[in-house]
Amino acid sequence: MDDALVIGAGHNGLVCAWALARAGMRVRVLERRELVGGACVTEAFAPGFRNSTASYTVSLLAPEVLREMELARHGLRLVLRPEANFLPTEDGRSLLAGTRTAAEFAKFSAADAEALPRYAAMLERIAAALRALARRIPPSGAGGLLDLPALVMAAREVRDLAHADRQALLRLLSGSAAEFLDGWFEAAPVKALFGFDSIVGTWASPFTPGTGYVLLHHLFGEVNGVKGAWGHAVGGMGAITQAMRAACLEAGVAIETGTPVARVLVAGGRAQGVETADGRIFAARLVAAGVGPKLLFGRLVAPEHQPDWLVEGMRGYRSGSASFRMNLALSALPRFAARPEPGPHLASGIILSPSLEWMDRAWRDSVETGMARAPIVEMLIPSLLDDSLAPPGCHVASLFAQHVAPRLPGGRPWDAAARAEAAERVLDVVERFAPGLRRLVVGQLALSPADLEERFGLADGDIFHGAMQLPQLWAARPLLGLGSYRTPVAGLWLCGAGAHPGGGVTGLPGRNAARAILAARRLGRA
Repeated sequence: MDDALVIGAGHNGLVCAWALARAGMRVRVLERRELVGGACVTEAFAPGFRNSTASYTVSLLAPEVLREMELARHGLRLVLRPEANFLPTEDGRSLLAGTRTAAEFAKFSAADAEALPRYAAMLERIAAALRALARRIPPSGAGGLLDLPALVMAAREVRDLAHADRQALLRLLSGSAAEFLDGWFEAAPVKALFGFDSIVGTWASPFTPGTGYVLLHHLFGEVNGVKGAWGHAVGGMGAITQAMRAACLEAGVAIETGTPVARVLVAGGRAQGVETADGRIFAARLVAAGVGPKLLFGRLVAPEHQPDWLVEGMRGYRSGSASFRMNLALSALPRFAARPEPGPHLASGIILSPSLEWMDRAWRDSVETGMARAPIVEMLIPSLLDDSLAPPGCHVASLFAQHVAPRLPGGRPWDAAARAEAAERVLDVVERFAPGLRRLVVGQLALSPADLEERFGLADGDIFHGAMQLPQLWAARPLLGLGSYRTPVAGLWLCGAGAHPGGGVTGLPGRNAARAILAARRLGRA
């Protein structure tokens, strides 16, 4: 019998498994696919071309995880983008954020350039407080005396914020990104540059209340010590999880791939282990689930082992990030009409959505018809920073698009025809800003929400395992009563992105869950 079984070898599952093994536990990880990594993988998608398949850029990965697991020693190398973001406009102008952001803002609005330092400083103060909260085990949300210590610690993290910052935090948590940005800036491209982060992985308009927090969540990270920066893992995002795999094996973790879990075994109200799809039984003293809450409680744990409040709560659980993911194999670099010559802008995050109104229209289209007529697109060309991804002279492009409905209206399936239609709409947007792009495409991969669910186990294609908005954050992630990683089934724990602090390649849900499990073991309550 193992001390712990971890369901899913995504990055959070690997982090949790490593931490438990380092504490002396016998740990086994069971992974459905033949490779580890979950949605954080690098795969070939055209002859000679490979790229990150789902998650596609790095920033939020916690420095504690990098340091504790010694991922650099296990082969991981992260590189910064030379510039942060490039946003071309429909009238042929552009905005390049990074080394000269204020000067670029001034091309559109002197007032926006003047406001930028105050805006950035305010957000960093708030982000610093929430970074600390992201590393703490929240209260369960069930109420009672056991929640008091976590509540006190949370209060301490925000008590030193100035009154204006606390007011801004409240607006970010409850209001829309558009409303918040309107209070700071006037130029549409400037607001679009910041507003893009508010709808990443979120089926919403930037005018939807709650998107302010999503904007803030994407500021928590750093790369190579530079706070708020974004970059690339050399070898693609799979290099992160391959380094984690090496660390886990070194710590004594047993990892079994090609082993889908069919159900969690429960007897006497306690998890006893799991049964796999081929009928094998793995017994363990506890089970940690790196899969999403909707998959765990909808398929793996029988309803009779769940209290009524959990069954009912999961019926209303919001998931479905409206994301569409593409990789392109390119024979040459694209040229953007706004900046046709090659330059550092091509190695940045290229945001092809020049206004908040564009983003709002994309959301409205997806609600009404299932697909945005002009999707929101972020394009990255990681081969500019990592020549191992493509043949000499060629390149790979990552396209992350919003919005497509997780379930198409009228019962229409997300079949090959629907996928092809959505892919063409994404390419239409890129072609609008980079004429001639289609002529460069020599291979491609497109993944609809249904594909993301089938390939990676992401229920409803949700890249965050559930909506990242106030009703499903902190002690309420995924539901009130589950906030501290422990479930009502004794010995069954959450360790994936459906738990606090949520989505993105952070490793924090896995790290926090392991700490909660080890603390409970010390008290004899695991």
